[in-house]
Amino acid sequence: METQILKEKRTVHKTKERITGCEAIVKCLLAEGVDVLYGYPGGTIMPAYDILHKCQDKIRHVLTRHEQGAAHAAQGYARISGKVGVAIATSGPGATNLVTGITDAHVDSTPMVCITGQVASHLLGSDAFQETDIVSISTPVTKWNHQITKASEIPEVIAKAFYIAKSGRPGPVLIDITKDAQFEEFDFEYEKCTGIRSYNPAPNVVTTAVQKAARLINDAEKPMIIWGQGVILGEAEEELKAVIEKTGIPAAWTILGASAIPTSHPLNVGMVGMHGNYAPNKLTNECDVLIAIGMRFDDRVTGDLATYAKQAKVIHFEIDPSEIDKNVKAHVAVLGNAKESLQRLLPLLTEKSYPKWHQQFKELYRIEFEKVIDKDLNPVKERLTMGEVLKEINTQSKGKAAIVSDVGQHQMIACRYAQFNETKSNITSGGLGTMGFALPAAVGAKMAAPERDVIAIIGDGGYQMTIQELGTILQTKVAVKIVVLNNDFLGMVRQWQQLFFDKRYASTELVNPDFVNIAKGYFIKAKRVTKRKELSASVKEMMEYRGPYFLEVSVEKEDNVFPMIPSGASVSEIRLS
Repeated sequence: METQILKEKRTVHKTKERITGCEAIVKCLLAEGVDVLYGYPGGTIMPAYDILHKCQDKIRHVLTRHEQGAAHAAQGYARISGKVGVAIATSGPGATNLVTGITDAHVDSTPMVCITGQVASHLLGSDAFQETDIVSISTPVTKWNHQITKASEIPEVIAKAFYIAKSGRPGPVLIDITKDAQFEEFDFEYEKCTGIRSYNPAPNVVTTAVQKAARLINDAEKPMIIWGQGVILGEAEEELKAVIEKTGIPAAWTILGASAIPTSHPLNVGMVGMHGNYAPNKLTNECDVLIAIGMRFDDRVTGDLATYAKQAKVIHFEIDPSEIDKNVKAHVAVLGNAKESLQRLLPLLTEKSYPKWHQQFKELYRIEFEKVIDKDLNPVKERLTMGEVLKEINTQSKGKAAIVSDVGQHQMIACRYAQFNETKSNITSGGLGTMGFALPAAVGAKMAAPERDVIAIIGDGGYQMTIQELGTILQTKVAVKIVVLNNDFLGMVRQWQQLFFDKRYASTELVNPDFVNIAKGYFIKAKRVTKRKELSASVKEMMEYRGPYFLEVSVEKEDNVFPMIPSGASVSEIRLS
């Protein structure tokens, strides 16, 4: 944590006027272009809420039903818009309830600014009512945080917060403001932050590193690209597409990288990771050059590091120096923003094709299709499968919807089978794996992109962790589509219990409520599907309905998600059953 406000390069907009700290908070948010924020009021943040109430025509506050919901809604807003999401809460439990969403944003590099109220400065450290040291609590899971005790600090700290949250590798920032600072008057002026001494968010791309990378790529016989969310965060989708098409290199993606390149692109060979596609996982351990772009070699991608891509020369394009050599040793590291790095790389690459290498991907895909995909999408079972629900959603949405998935089996199915034709279309909790993420995140996503269809894909377990956010939908009328794939289990945990714990289903079977009537209680149009013949018409009705819609689909209770790399196993040991 940085405690001193460092000298900054700032764009100056001097409009000195004497105002209170709480007025300054709102003016700063408006200066940063914030049009919506998510939160829950309480005692220590009440002065700021009073000003927000007076400025309803300029900035919209969305009252969530829990502070965790506010953080996830801000994440959804940020992920689909590319802007900084904003959440606001009171001290004590209000602040600590934000921590799960802050942590999720930290792991998944989501730009977010959280503002919390705090007890008056003379009460700090006295165990006052609803006093919590949120700065210390949030230090490990924020990109930066700061406590304000003087109103005069507010403009500079907020400007710095937005700059840090969005620049370089994005992440969450928390600002804790004491109640007396909110009431205190001072001479206000706002200067946008454009740089901070000693903070280098995007390292300069080194020409020699790019040249070394190009030589390795041009000399490769079986190269493979794995891209991650860094491509989306760096707005490098077109550059990645140009590199892939010029070189003819097969390209796979991590979960958070999904949608940077359309699913249907002929050089898109699928998803890597624990439940990724068979070919890109297996052939990671056969390629001779592995080109990682904006991804961090997460353990769910690599499996056993001792056996991961040991035969390959590894080229790592990455904006964060701390990720280089952290998990996988790079033969060539290209530091910098993905967009600039790929722009510099492209003219140095040779036009090639790899027919024999591509044939290996096609053959392994054929095996996966016969043993897994066809059964998921075209089942002969009596009960519906999660895969065929996604297939129907693809048909109705034409692959243009933004899919916001929760965590569990349905998440893996959604990532595997959703068709993504537009970037920023796959919004999910990747690194932290937060159940309860999808419902509030979908609210934020739809508000950020009202012109897009936003569909939340949720399991019956995760849905009940933030089900109260149906109240937010009731109050805002935001037209999200909610699909609960109900198998009456905590499905992913049950799958592991089946495969590795001799089917001892310890505390994973759920006795669920009547989800349809709950949705109707919030005046949300709702329907339950139990039969295959009902599915197409029901999804069509949901997609065409202009308001929020809840669709529950009863699916096979004990289906498993394959392929699967067992925990700690090599990517070469991926299982199809």
